Amino acid sequence: MPIQRVAILTAGGFAPCLSSAIGGLIERYTELRPDIEILIYEYGYHGLLTGNSYLVSPEARAKASLLHRFGGSPIGNSRVKLTNAADLVRRGLVQPGQDPLAVAAEQLRADGVDVLHTIGGDDTNTTAADLAAYLHDHGYEMCVVGLPKTIDNDVIPIKQSLGAYTAAEQASLFAQNIIAEHRSNPRMLIIHEVMGRHCGWLTAAAAVEYRRWLGEQEWNPAMGLKKERWDIHAVYVPEMELDLVAESKRLKKIMDRLGNVNVFLSEGAGIETIVHEMEVMGEEVLRDPFGHVKLDTINPGQWYAREFAERMAAEKTMVQKSGYFSRSARANERDLVLIRSMTDLAVECALEGRSGVIGHDEENGDVLSPIAFPRIKGGKPFDVTKPWFTDLLDAIGQPR
Repeated sequence: MPIQRVAILTAGGFAPCLSSAIGGLIERYTELRPDIEILIYEYGYHGLLTGNSYLVSPEARAKASLLHRFGGSPIGNSRVKLTNAADLVRRGLVQPGQDPLAVAAEQLRADGVDVLHTIGGDDTNTTAADLAAYLHDHGYEMCVVGLPKTIDNDVIPIKQSLGAYTAAEQASLFAQNIIAEHRSNPRMLIIHEVMGRHCGWLTAAAAVEYRRWLGEQEWNPAMGLKKERWDIHAVYVPEMELDLVAESKRLKKIMDRLGNVNVFLSEGAGIETIVHEMEVMGEEVLRDPFGHVKLDTINPGQWYAREFAERMAAEKTMVQKSGYFSRSARANERDLVLIRSMTDLAVECALEGRSGVIGHDEENGDVLSPIAFPRIKGGKPFDVTKPWFTDLLDAIGQPR
């Protein structure tokens, strides 16, 4: 049957691609099939369950290009897992005894949606897969085409997720200001905490971006403006073992020589140790509807600051998180190119009735294609043997 209406939703945490991806989809449909109606579900699956939606007006379609200029998501996000009925009942999104998948499916059916575009990470797209499977089993064939959004760049088997390039650039910009604090006190320890639950790609990429900026600057050592003081002295990611004692000794020597130490820390580095310590102490470890530890309640940066500060005799410590600064930025040029290629293919696949998550398939020669939902998984580890990362560690004198 011909497509009459498509729907778009964004879900999960923000990334610097959501607004632009929405704009790209609307632009492409308007270019190829202006007769197709576009329905927006506000706040992601939350809006789908509650029927909170609206049609994109002709005026809004004409101005869709403006969305490329902004970060965030103009249509709203939420964290909703359609297979976690207990959580949804608690939040008042479904009634006791209701199947959330059935509620969502009936809403899509009632709204006459032929194609659903989901823009989100692995949780968003695996939820979309659950929904598509439910619809199929109940006789309602609907094409579901997802776009991969995550600043962690950790979706299997997708080579590059939307928004990650921009997030790394923005984390570098954030660090440029924060590391300027290194002379605010003698023996200063600065920890730049970067988002990355399971994957250290963003921390590593942000460090590379920062050192690229560092290499472009001129210095005045006679006035105390020394490149070494502005440099990164350690980069910690979840995929590497951290010898706290040995690293403390190495960093103390740097502190003794320069008067400051700057660390880039992935928030997921050593999280198991921190959670175990909390549980042993009888502290509650809060988790989201997907079962993930709420890292903002754990404060890994503060934990490492305490552990390092005493060992290296730091007089002052500063922990700053770049996550919200980075993830809410508008897409940079590199991401805009990637977004355009993916939104164009997403619309093409929708018009042809091909479901899947759009991405460069690492298990199929990095070809940009619709990847079957069952193949989508989260938690892809960062390859710490990548030459660009090992070169970084060598440059800052960190053992590997």
